[in-house]
Amino acid sequence: MKTKSILALLILLLHITITQAQDSKPLTLEEVVQIALQSSDASKINTSQIDLAKDELRITKNRQYPDLNISGQYRYLTNANVNLQIPINSSASEAGSENQNTSSPKVNGLLLGSADVSMPLFAGFKLKNSISASENQLQAAVFNAANDQEKLALQAIQLYLNLYKANATIDLVKDNLKSANQRVKDFTNMEENGLLARNDLLKAQLQQANIELALANATKNARILNYNLTTLLKLPEDITINTDVSAITPIAVSLPNISNRNDLQALSYQQEALQDQIKVSKGDYYPSLGLVGGYIALDLNNALTVTNAMNVGLGLSYNLSSLFKTKAKVKLAESQAQELSYRLNQATSQAKVNAQNALEEYNLAIETFEVYEVSKEQALENYRIVKDKYDNGLSDTNDLLEADVQQLQTRIDLAYAKADITLKYYELLSAEGVLTKQFFQN
Repeated sequence: MKTKSILALLILLLHITITQAQDSKPLTLEEVVQIALQSSDASKINTSQIDLAKDELRITKNRQYPDLNISGQYRYLTNANVNLQIPINSSASEAGSENQNTSSPKVNGLLLGSADVSMPLFAGFKLKNSISASENQLQAAVFNAANDQEKLALQAIQLYLNLYKANATIDLVKDNLKSANQRVKDFTNMEENGLLARNDLLKAQLQQANIELALANATKNARILNYNLTTLLKLPEDITINTDVSAITPIAVSLPNISNRNDLQALSYQQEALQDQIKVSKGDYYPSLGLVGGYIALDLNNALTVTNAMNVGLGLSYNLSSLFKTKAKVKLAESQAQELSYRLNQATSQAKVNAQNALEEYNLAIETFEVYEVSKEQALENYRIVKDKYDNGLSDTNDLLEADVQQLQTRIDLAYAKADITLKYYELLSAEGVLTKQFFQN
């Protein structure tokens, strides 16, 4: 019976191991960013914004083509009096004079068909400038979408690295918890044999409890971050992402370059579009000239038939009220362009500040990592020395537990510093506007 229970337990553990292996998905940082940029809802929204701008440009360009309208109608007429106002031949006139008291023809139907063509020839250059404005708006949409992709990539990187930190904390705390459990076990035996004060055992048990709480908190954080990341990447919610961060080779950057920032280029194209809008508004000062033509067919039942009535000509129109209304429209467009110019200058200055700050943060992350590398070795050596002293009765429990906490903290700090170098490096690339190029440069 005992053998069967052990066998059942082994089968259960094997099943859990296989299930966990199936639900785990190792992903590198580069893979996460590429998936986010291609499959996430945010990336699809960015693509749709470009498509929308293309559709708007296509609609604007269609305005330069002729308009063709075809219409036809039939109307039933009641009690219509028809008097022909055109001369007729002599025989018909004589016959008419003899029968002048006869009734007019019975007209009870009207059939009318027409086809009209109109094509703008000149409208104060409004059509040309409207197309130019739409083209600039399209370019602005392209760069705005690229800027949103930069933000999306950075968001994915931040989530991934935070998940890496949580997973690294779990691994380190688990390893430390094993030592803490063994310490409590050893202290318990020593306390039972009268070799250790109960107070020292309680201190070890308290540290054990604190480590368990730290592990529970790190596990909770990892679950939350994993869920957020799988949601962003449109992966199944029950997938556990295994993280790994390769060391970033430090690069020497003396002065960040913001010439490639997509948001600044988007504002520049928006400014060009507003300049076109000023020209469109000024176009109301001019008259509109268009080519018109058409065909008309008419059948008035029992009275008149008209066919092959082709017509062609020019249409000229001018809204006299535009002489005083257009001035306000032009002033509004100029004010909008001026306001955008101020915003572009402000955004450029802020981009320079952000890029410089990102550079300083990156350099600090490198220095911090180097310090923590030394601190880790010092903490491990300190713990070894304190442990030897404790085993030889030259150090108390407080010193041992404190040294253990210090060595755990420095190992966690070093893992965090490694991730922070990577994060600050990509934040620097984002501040320069070249983050996404880093992952698609090949």
